[in-house]
Amino acid sequence: MLGHPRGLATLFGTEMWERFSFYGMRAILAFFLIASPAANGLGLPQQTAYAVVGVYGSLIYLVALPGGWLADRVLGARRAVLAGGIVIMAGHISMAVPVRTPAFVWLGLLLIIVGTGLVKPNLSSMVGRLYPRDDNARRDAGFSIFYFGVNIGAFAAPYVVGDWLARDGRWHLGFGAAAVGMALGLIQYVRGWRNLDGAGMEPGHRLTAAERARFTRLAGVGCAGTAVVAALWAVSGTFTLDRLTVVLTVVAIAIPTGYFGYILRGDHDLTEFERSRVRAYIWLFVAAAIFWMIYDLAPSVLNVFARDRTDLSLFGMRMEAATTQAINPLFVLILCPVFAVLWVRLGDRVSASQKFALGLVLCGLSFVVMALAAHLAAGGRVSLWWLVLVYLVQVFGELSLSPVGLSVTTHLAPKSFQSQMLGVWFLSFAVGDAVGGQTARLLGYMSEPMYFLTLALIAVAAGLVLLMFARRLTHLMRDD
Repeated sequence: MLGHPRGLATLFGTEMWERFSFYGMRAILAFFLIASPAANGLGLPQQTAYAVVGVYGSLIYLVALPGGWLADRVLGARRAVLAGGIVIMAGHISMAVPVRTPAFVWLGLLLIIVGTGLVKPNLSSMVGRLYPRDDNARRDAGFSIFYFGVNIGAFAAPYVVGDWLARDGRWHLGFGAAAVGMALGLIQYVRGWRNLDGAGMEPGHRLTAAERARFTRLAGVGCAGTAVVAALWAVSGTFTLDRLTVVLTVVAIAIPTGYFGYILRGDHDLTEFERSRVRAYIWLFVAAAIFWMIYDLAPSVLNVFARDRTDLSLFGMRMEAATTQAINPLFVLILCPVFAVLWVRLGDRVSASQKFALGLVLCGLSFVVMALAAHLAAGGRVSLWWLVLVYLVQVFGELSLSPVGLSVTTHLAPKSFQSQMLGVWFLSFAVGDAVGGQTARLLGYMSEPMYFLTLALIAVAAGLVLLMFARRLTHLMRDD
């Protein structure tokens, strides 16, 4: 496959269909939550819907850490992906049930969260394992090709789900299309199983009998404790959906903080070389979380801006607001091969921290453009080209950071934490999505232009700080 291992084609296709199911549902989720019951929606307040979308996105990635752990210690990455895909498909089927009660919706979201936790870190981990450990440039290019598959699914889904099936309140039909997409991904994955060679077949460090018993006890106690706390909160009369999103945001921040402490302070047979690399990785993790805090406002704040403040005509054709979510992956499809070649040509002359800094600055600049668009929208609907420009600038930032982040995670991960470190990488999405969903509450206290400009300044400042310390981080990675 373009000079890469044959297994990359299998993982490429599996991720493409899994992302079709994910982005198809995500393109309409905020609108479904906000829509009134008369329009077959849940009728949530707009700020609450933003927070729910943010926390949902956060939990999708938060459970990537236990998903990676289960692969490393119990299932192996290959079986974890298969099990996760089946659970995701069940979740989309649950959401597709056309009943008035929201119970099937919340159950479906929960199943999708659990299943994605098994799929995301372990698919990416297997991509990294297809390459020799010291082949950094070709691995970066391989992840860029893999990322291309992500965005084929992300590009097609808003058209199929948002612009066709879910139009005029047919939300459950759109959710059903996501289930079909995941089913196609599972078929493709099983058919290409033999092309993966030994990648992900066995756990990296299988639990002993004693460790398995201890884990079972801890898991049982944790589940029981969580159930008791949830029940007490419910009967206290203080439970609200808004408060739940705030609690889950705090959890999303606390988990990676505690996990980095666990890696660095525990023994785990880590060498000083590996510990140094983990310390460098923390800097990149924080940078990525800030990036996703802004970038993943697309399905909520930017999606609603498209519906309410934008003229949705392009080249004389009218589109649904949800279809604007296809603009970003379209640019990725066009530019991803260019970046794959670029990183190979540049080799090690541009470090991972410099690429991250560039991604942050570009993401911040995209919201400077968004602030200007929001200012102009005060006088009436603005041209859709403003959103096109915002997404174009964000894509340049995304391709500087996201596929490189996957690659550098597999490169810097300690040997005994390979799949788990991919889970840690996805925790940066969790922190960013959760915090981003909460920032949308600021729209109740400041104007839209000021809101976008504030987030832009945070991203640009973080990018410049990272650039200042790029040489130090290269030393910590021991790549100089």
